[in-house]
Amino acid sequence: MSAHSVEDIKRGSGRLRGTLLASLADAVTGALREDDQTLIKYHGSYQQDDRDVREPRRLAKLEPAFSFMIRTRTPGGVINPTQWLQLDAIATEYAERGLRITTRQAFQFHGVIKRELKATMQAINAALIDTLAACGDVNRNVAVAANPLHPEVQAQVLAQAVATSKHLLPNTRAYYELWLDEERVGGSGEEVEPIYGETYLPRKFKIGFAIPPLNDVDVFAQDLGFIAILDEAGALLGYNVSIGGGMGATHGDPETYPRLGEVIGFAMPDQVIAIAESVVTAQRDFGNRAVRKRARLKYTIDDRGLAWFKDEVERRAGFPLGPARAFRFDHNGDRFGWVEAGANLQHVTLRIPSGRIVDGALDGRGPAVLHLTGLREIARLLQAEGGNAEFRLTSNQNLVIANIPVALRARVDNLMQSHALDGWRSASPLRLNALACVALPTCGLAMAEAERYLPAFVSEVDALLARHGIADAPIHLRLSGCPNGCSRPYLGEIALVGKAPGRYNLMLGADHRGERLNTLYRENIDEPQILAALDPLFAAYASERTHDERFGDWLLRSGAIVAPTSTSQYRSIPIEVAA
Repeated sequence: MSAHSVEDIKRGSGRLRGTLLASLADAVTGALREDDQTLIKYHGSYQQDDRDVREPRRLAKLEPAFSFMIRTRTPGGVINPTQWLQLDAIATEYAERGLRITTRQAFQFHGVIKRELKATMQAINAALIDTLAACGDVNRNVAVAANPLHPEVQAQVLAQAVATSKHLLPNTRAYYELWLDEERVGGSGEEVEPIYGETYLPRKFKIGFAIPPLNDVDVFAQDLGFIAILDEAGALLGYNVSIGGGMGATHGDPETYPRLGEVIGFAMPDQVIAIAESVVTAQRDFGNRAVRKRARLKYTIDDRGLAWFKDEVERRAGFPLGPARAFRFDHNGDRFGWVEAGANLQHVTLRIPSGRIVDGALDGRGPAVLHLTGLREIARLLQAEGGNAEFRLTSNQNLVIANIPVALRARVDNLMQSHALDGWRSASPLRLNALACVALPTCGLAMAEAERYLPAFVSEVDALLARHGIADAPIHLRLSGCPNGCSRPYLGEIALVGKAPGRYNLMLGADHRGERLNTLYRENIDEPQILAALDPLFAAYASERTHDERFGDWLLRSGAIVAPTSTSQYRSIPIEVAA
């Protein structure tokens, strides 16, 4: 580990340049210098190594099998068919295991080696996509509702999100100099950062835009949320603003915890950027820089008080927020299959297990699929047709192919069927709604499997549900290899949070709207113990549930679990807020 703190590294980096040029040029090792491993995150990449071979390589006196994960910055996860084909080509040439959709509507490329890192970055840029600020202590990729019931509003909200993302980008030219060979000019390394300052934010920052009644972005898991408010005719009036969400925690540390955001008022569309900047800069100035585990906005709010933070945001913005408007969320999943999108257009939402788009086995062991090839063929078809078709990544790791002309539906459907991309038609409700983070073998924080374990675990739980006659129950399941919460596990009706290889904390009782956190049910147990714990709960749920009662709601009503009472750690958000 570096002898320097993250704050010291940022301050002395020359606006995120550090010694990255020298690190990249060093052919002796596949790794970067220690401080540069922190700085490259701001450029959209993490240094990783293959943990499956770490020990054999150590015994052979070889350095770890270093490689890099690259993450795109794609606000709302929207790209066109030509860009899809370009990213497909990049994944095929430079990366391992295809394309991966993240829970923040970005793409990740895994397994890029150091000597090909710059070429990969340049290829992404040639697709008119970049990776700047996709990682690091800055505002990350902005999430947007992908398949709302009001498709005409989606374009407005997406444009708002793109503008917000652009406004919150760092000013440094380091990204363009390092990866795109932009010539250094006077002032390089000393650029003014009016939003971020010389040490950027205390920790990462996440923004999401939701369009009720769907909460597919899990807006209350975001540091800053904008909840679209529509009039009776479906026109956008503005946004309710929520602040203070965050999923990350640390096992055994009560000072860290997941938290849901809270609605603090209403903003007009032309006030969104001012509110976003005010929240970000308030967190910049008052966030905890001494204890990194306590550096997220949720802790700043809990330490200083919600009313104080709201006042500070309004002071910086120069106007007060209006009273929150009424809204309602029905669920936080995706709408699968075909839906009408108006003007002879249709959308189709595909289930992409764990967001992994590959030609091969999804879990490294199961049957092979040809998802990468199938989507390549669909993209080519839509590219040749012209029009406004687009690919939208969802925050639930799925894929919406939007604005498909009705005349092309049959051809798209045939391509989906021939490449097994229509899995939503036969998948169980549990499998449809399951999320998992990458975890092993590449994530350095993972304590247990997640993505690779998900298919087998879902099969076990599906069998248990079928035994009790409730295979049709639409339960939200989430797996995380560690407590940091990339798959938003604390919002799962059932969730596994990794503790050690093959062992997990079993979390139960969140709702299906993203408005209630779950709670710890059993700690540090293995698969047989997990299934044994779920078995009697499923039996009781099957006999006691009321019509359309969801599993998470039944768990609370029945007393099978007790909702957490600590208001500093868990905050339920009303389904409706009085106007």
